[in-house]
Amino acid sequence: MSSIRDLANPELLSLIPYEPGKPVDDVARELGLEPSQVIKLASNENPLGPSPRAIEAMSKALAGVHFYPDGGGYHLRNGIAEHFGLTRDHVVLGNGSNEIIELLFHTFTRPGVHNIVIARNSFAVYKLMAQLFGIAAIEVDDKEFVPDLTAMLAAVTPETRLIFLASPNNPTGTRVSNEAIRTFLESLPPHVVAVLDEAYYEFLSDAPDTLSHVKAGRKVVLMRTFSKIQGLAGLRIGYGLAEPELANLLQRARQPFNTNLLAQVAALAGLKDQEHQDRTRAITDEGRALLEKAFADMKLPYVPSSANFVLVNVGDGDVVFKKLLRKGIIVRSMLSYRLPQFIRVSVGTPEQNARFLAELPGVLA
Repeated sequence: MSSIRDLANPELLSLIPYEPGKPVDDVARELGLEPSQVIKLASNENPLGPSPRAIEAMSKALAGVHFYPDGGGYHLRNGIAEHFGLTRDHVVLGNGSNEIIELLFHTFTRPGVHNIVIARNSFAVYKLMAQLFGIAAIEVDDKEFVPDLTAMLAAVTPETRLIFLASPNNPTGTRVSNEAIRTFLESLPPHVVAVLDEAYYEFLSDAPDTLSHVKAGRKVVLMRTFSKIQGLAGLRIGYGLAEPELANLLQRARQPFNTNLLAQVAALAGLKDQEHQDRTRAITDEGRALLEKAFADMKLPYVPSSANFVLVNVGDGDVVFKKLLRKGIIVRSMLSYRLPQFIRVSVGTPEQNARFLAELPGVLA
């Protein structure tokens, strides 16, 4: 008798699924703790939570969840467009920015024909999605954990359709200069779509003007999210910005009703709450500086970060991750990112940061 695996796509059988940070409830249950005793510094979430305006908007919308959401996301797309000086036709909504990645593969790649170019130490989902779609991924080595844009451009072949660049980059926290991004986008051959993953761009005090490249009609997609500075990770809401013809192609590839009602209203309300974003940025800057100073004092090599997390070399990242876990502190082991010596630590509240730093020396001993 044949196995069900014999019927599955071979690309799927060899795929190792993405491993997210452990949920608080899982850790509390495994350790016999109350969830309030567990802190999560693993997934680069907003320690302040969502904007009060977003919570209020969701509360008001609850009575209407028996209706399907607006399949075109009219109000949210208009709000995003107005915020960035674009039109609604420039905006594509996604079930998290991860869905924008999927839409790009649906739209521009064919199995066994095309390839993508990525930095070696980049977001794992780019390579996972390529494998799922039967697309070759050309990985380019970084320079001291910073994507090497010159080498990435040199790696482009006639079959390359997508080139992914995250800045600030996950999991390293590094960024490339604004001038380097401009040169990179202007140097792309015409058969390649540049995908700029800007999940953490709001944490930059001098963010690059990548919108100008969208407005100029270049083959570029900016991927952004409400999961990080907006604190809406649990709602899975992200978006892409692209020139209208490109955006229209992505719209054709998405599922109907791909973003839910509560996510749409919360994202629109949160987008308008600049005070909440400013508070988040301030607590992030303070916490990141605290973590980096502590790592330096402990003589632990770390990668200077421009995001809301820090990558630090602790010798054996998986062992330290497990020891911290037993103390009710969730960080991120970098074993699956082929950085086994490292853990990634999200910036938390001052109290969470202090608890982590109090426990770290003991688990390193």
